Parts: sequence; C-alpha cells; structure tokens
Amino acid sequence: MALRAQIGAWLEGCEKAAILGIGNPMRGDDAIGMEIVKLLKGRVPKKVKLLECQIVPENFIGEIERFTPTHILLIDAAQLEAQPGEARLVSPDRILGMALSTHAIPLSILAEVFQNSISAKVMILGVQPKNIDFGEGLTPELQKASKKIADLLIRVLSEVIR
Repeated sequence: MALRAQIGAWLEGCEKAAILGIGNPMRGDDAIGMEIVKLLKGRVPKKVKLLECQIVPENFIGEIERFTPTHILLIDAAQLEAQPGEARLVSPDRILGMALSTHAIPLSILAEVFQNSISAKVMILGVQPKNIDFGEGLTPELQKASKKIADLLIRVLSEVIR
C-alpha cells in the first residue's frame, strides 16, 4: 500500500492529531523530523499540534496529554535498509532496533506512554537517512524527501481533519 493510503487509513476517525518532529539537528539527516514539522507550520488544520521535539520528545508528554489528540505521529530518521529519503509508516511495536537512538527514551516506550495515558493511536513515520555524521543540515536527498513528505501530510491531514 502506498504511504499516502497507509497514513490516510491510520488517520481514519481522527479528531485531533499531534505530530512530533524528533532528531538531533547536529547530526545531519537525523534532523528530518524537525524539518518536516517546520514545513508543516501554518499549512495544516488547526486541530493538528506540531512540535519540534529534537532529542527530548519526553519533555513534551504533558503538553501532548493536555491537547488530548486521538492520533500521534512521531517523525524520525530510521534505519529502514532503504534508499535515502524513503519513508515508511511503522507501528511502535515493530520499531525495536529501527530508530537511530539519538534520543534518551526509546520511541516504543514513548508510544506506550501515549497509548496508556490518553488512548491515542500512535505511529512512527521513519525516514531513511543518508548521513548522520556530526554537522548541520540535511543532505540534498533528505531535503527533497522532507518537502515531498510534508506535502503528502498536508494533503492527507486536510482531507481527514475538518
């Protein structure tokens, strides 16, 4: 199933969504999650909360719980054994060993916290990086992918959330 269709199916019945951009801005393509969230700002429905979490998504738990989203999307660089910039929607129970672990708390545990505290549906949008060495800025492949993914999310969110 194409990524757009997968995200659309997962968002079915969504009333409010939170999108968390995760990653280390000092590790090249690991900043993909934050770049996508930046591209979404001002372009998604008001019922979508956008957060640039960097490497500490756990610091936003309280804010997200107060927002009470029905759906939470975590966007992060992930080793998918794919071409740089390729994105996949991954269930939290299938991410062990997939995330790059540049953050303190594993995303599977963070997802479990959200599922237990507010009964939100949680998914991870993993994006294959090309370079996660120290340095700022995305590679050209990931810059292109960030725009493509942001545009896809804008279209799907606008169709699903009214």
